[in-house]
Amino acid sequence: MATEENSHPKQALQTDLNEDEYSFQISHTSETSHLPPRLSSDYSSPLATSPTRDSSASPYLDPSWDQSHQTSPLSRSPWTSHVENNSTNYSYTGLMGSLVREEGHIYSLAASGDLLYTGSDSKNIRVWKNHKEFSGFKSNSGLVKAIILSGERIFTGHQDGKIRVWKVSGKDSSVYNRIGTLPTLMAYIKTSMKPSNYIQTRRNRNTVWIKHFDAISCLSMSEDQKLLYSASWDKTIKVWRASDSKCLESIKAHDDAVNSIVVGFNGLLFSGSADGTVKIWRKESQGKGTKHFFSQTLLKQECAVTALAVDPSSNYLYCGSSDGLVNFWQGDKLLSHGGVLRGHKLATLCLAAAGNLIFSGSADNNICVWKRDGGEHICLSVLSGHSGPVKCLAVEEEQEQKGGDKQFIVYSGSLDKSVKIWRISSQLVPNQAEVGTSPPQNFPSSNSCRVSQRRK
Repeated sequence: MATEENSHPKQALQTDLNEDEYSFQISHTSETSHLPPRLSSDYSSPLATSPTRDSSASPYLDPSWDQSHQTSPLSRSPWTSHVENNSTNYSYTGLMGSLVREEGHIYSLAASGDLLYTGSDSKNIRVWKNHKEFSGFKSNSGLVKAIILSGERIFTGHQDGKIRVWKVSGKDSSVYNRIGTLPTLMAYIKTSMKPSNYIQTRRNRNTVWIKHFDAISCLSMSEDQKLLYSASWDKTIKVWRASDSKCLESIKAHDDAVNSIVVGFNGLLFSGSADGTVKIWRKESQGKGTKHFFSQTLLKQECAVTALAVDPSSNYLYCGSSDGLVNFWQGDKLLSHGGVLRGHKLATLCLAAAGNLIFSGSADNNICVWKRDGGEHICLSVLSGHSGPVKCLAVEEEQEQKGGDKQFIVYSGSLDKSVKIWRISSQLVPNQAEVGTSPPQNFPSSNSCRVSQRRK
C-alpha cells in the first residue's frame, strides 16, 4: 500500500497557558522533533467486564500519563496514512486503507461528510479531511472516550468526568476553540453553595449532583438536538440543555457502570450497563421543562451490556454484550425481541447502523457486517484487519450508485492504535464480500456468523 508518511505538513501546538484547554492548527515550523509513542498497559476494555466489576474504582482514576507532554510542542504529525490508490474507484468494495497513530489506543470516532474526528488515550482529538490530517485540538484530561457532533459544535466526553465543547473558528476552519465545559464553572460554584445539592460518592466523599465523578462512557443527542445526554461509570445519566449547557437532570440509572446510551423511537432513551440490563426512559413535559421517567427493563442478563445502536429509519434497537452476542428489538412491534446475531467469539464493544446494514466491532479484532432484509438478518462479511480489539465505529453514506446500490464508508478505531477505512456495499452477497481489487492480506476473512431469529 502507498505510504504518505512524509506528505504531511509539520505542526506546532498553539497553547494558552492561562487555560487548561488548548487548540492547535497545521502550521509550518523549522523543527523536526518527534512525539515519542506512549504505551498503556490497559489493553482490555472496561466495557467487557462482568456485572460483578466494582465500578466505584475506575481503572483510569490513576493513569500513568507522561505529564511532560501536556504542553510540549508537536512539530511532526504522529499519524501515518496508508490509503490504496484504488480507493477512488467507486466500484471498489473492501479495505481502503489505514490511519496509524503513535499517540495511543483509539477510543472514540465521529464522522460528518469529509471530516473524521478521532479520540484516544492521548490528550488530542485529531481531525481528518478526506483521509488527510487536517487539524486537531487537545485538553489536559487524557482519555477521550466519546465524541459527538451537533451542528457547528463538537462535544467530547473525558476520563475526568467533564464534557468539553468545541467550535471551529470563523476565521480559519483549521482552528478549533474550546467554548465551554460541562458543567460550567459558574453552575458548579452556584450549585456547591447549597448542602442539599451534594450527593455521596465512593469512599464517603461528596460531590455536587451536576458533575460526573467517574469517567464519561458515552454521549448522545436528542432527536431535536436540544438535549445532550451523558452516561458515566458513576452509574448515572445526566441531561443537559444544549442551548445554555445547563444540567437539567441526574438519573440514577443502573447498579453498575453505564456503558452506552442512545435516543430513538420518538424520544425514548435507552441505556445499557455493566449490570447486564437495558432500560428504557421516557421523556415527559413538566411545566416549562422536561423530566425522564423509567419505563421498563428491556433486557436482564448475567453478562455486561457493552453497546447500543438505533436504526431510526426502521425502528430497530441493537444491543451488544460482553458474551459477543447482539440482541435486537423491533420498535414498530412494541419493542418485541426479534432475535440474536451471533458473529463474535469475544465481547461486542461497539455497534453502528446505516441504511439496512448493521456493523458490530469486537474484542476478537473483527467487524461483522449484517444486512437486514425485512425482519431477517444476514451476515454479509467479517472484516478482518485490526490486530487489537475494535473499540469504536463510525459510518457515512456515500452518494447512491447506479442501480440503487448504496455505498458506505466505515471507520473502525482499535486498541491497536489505528483507524481503518472500509468501503461497503449494501449489495454484497453473503460470503462474497471481496468485490473488485482488495488487499488480500487484510480483507475479508471467511464468513462465520450465525443468526438466531425469533419466529412469529
